[in-house]
Amino acid sequence: MDILSLFSQNLLSPAILFFALGAFAGFLKSDLDVPESISRYLSIYLMMAIGFKGGVAIAQTPSIDTSVVATIFAGLAIGFIQPFIGYKLLKLTTKIDSPTAAAVAAHYGSISMVTFVTATNFLNSNSIIYAGYIVAIVALMEAPAILSGLFIAHRADPKTIKAAEKAAPTLSKEIFTNGAILLLIGAFAVGWITGEPGMDQLGGFLVTPFQGILALFLLDMGLLVSRQLNHLKEFTFKLVLFGLYMPLIGAAGGLAVSTLIGLDVGTATLFTTLCASASYIAVPAAMRLALPQAKAAIYLPMSLAITFPFNIVFGIPAYYSMAQMLLK
Repeated sequence: MDILSLFSQNLLSPAILFFALGAFAGFLKSDLDVPESISRYLSIYLMMAIGFKGGVAIAQTPSIDTSVVATIFAGLAIGFIQPFIGYKLLKLTTKIDSPTAAAVAAHYGSISMVTFVTATNFLNSNSIIYAGYIVAIVALMEAPAILSGLFIAHRADPKTIKAAEKAAPTLSKEIFTNGAILLLIGAFAVGWITGEPGMDQLGGFLVTPFQGILALFLLDMGLLVSRQLNHLKEFTFKLVLFGLYMPLIGAAGGLAVSTLIGLDVGTATLFTTLCASASYIAVPAAMRLALPQAKAAIYLPMSLAITFPFNIVFGIPAYYSMAQMLLK
């Protein structure tokens, strides 16, 4: 399948079209809305389903080999290193202040769970297999990016150390007790323990309704993205460009590592998607605590209103196409 066909297929999938519908409704200032309690339920369901299915896949894996360990360590390393690259590029090309640049960079070292879920849906729709252990890497790539982002901010402005020290206990709790991460890891463990019998029991709940719930969730995300667009007036053209080329830099790193380790096409696509995505949940919460002087009106819309739509519409099929070319 050529890359134009992949783009067309992704753009015309129900989940992506519902995302576009949500964004369009928000742009028109429609009263269409997903209640917060429903939105929270959808997030919980997706974390539970992805984690559980990943655990079952691990339970069905004969052995954990060196490629699994190598991929985990590579994910941790990329999560820590990528913010340094992003920060350097921001300081070279833009005039934003150091705390905001550090916060933006931290977002691009971390991951977007919804982008990952959309990528798994893309692979499942095309009957492309991938390794279940990749779910574990999703949970592990949050903390390194936050730590490196704070390190960068402290090095650029020592005055931020005192503020971060006050926030450290809360920040540690935010990272290590984050509900989405705990649910993801916990569901992964339950799936690993129960294996195929567990899937037989929960498949009707966690597999069959998945596509419809994902579509409703992306409708809600489209509405959320459209509400952030008003902040784009604060952006320079160079910041917008950063939100588009930084994912490609991450993707290049992910593809290079995937090639070195020898991952299969499906797993490489997901790993590359993780490296190319930008957080808009865990990292904003952490930056709000530890770097209150950083401008949320810059870093949140960049990850949510620029990089997120770029990845789900164009990035995922492009990363898959590149993985096909390099790994087949």
